[in-house]
Amino acid sequence: MKKDIFTLLGGFLTALLFFFGTIGISFDWFTTESINAFVIVVAAFTALVINVYAVWKNTHVKSRLKGRKKR
Repeated sequence: MKKDIFTLLGGFLTALLFFFGTIGISFDWFTTESINAFVIVVAAFTALVINVYAVWKNTHVKSRLKGRKKR
């Protein structure tokens, strides 16, 4: 599912690139390579956020539950 979302993001940005090219607007930095790199960065950042949340949840929430069981 996550891969599909990032593929859709890349497809949207590529369509935007072609649309801008059709109406005569061009940016030197907005290329297919920059779109692919951006999609990779977004995917990596999303994975990082999910993993940081999982680590936080496992450490802090689990320790709080252990503290409540002792009471």
